[in-house]
Amino acid sequence: MPRLELPIAANHPALAGHFPGRPVVPGVLLLDQAQLLIEAHCGQPCCGLAMAKFSSPATPADALTLDFTPTDETVRFEIRAGERLVASGRFRLGRIAA
Repeated sequence: MPRLELPIAANHPALAGHFPGRPVVPGVLLLDQAQLLIEAHCGQPCCGLAMAKFSSPATPADALTLDFTPTDETVRFEIRAGERLVASGRFRLGRIAA
């Protein structure tokens, strides 16, 4: 299972209003960044999100890692802040339907 750093820029525009005084990384941003890293590593596009579960919030100060396991049709992933599970799920691999 590859393990990669999942960097989220502290000045990312999605963080500004999410939430003032107590910033949390939006789940959609976590999924987007995970998808980009997985696609770059696997060399093929993710064509959909089969399942996602958010277990605990991530803050902009958290050092996040992405663990993932590709198969022929899917990629299972986990996003962690240290040992704490932040999110997990499964992307579908393959061609995007037109």
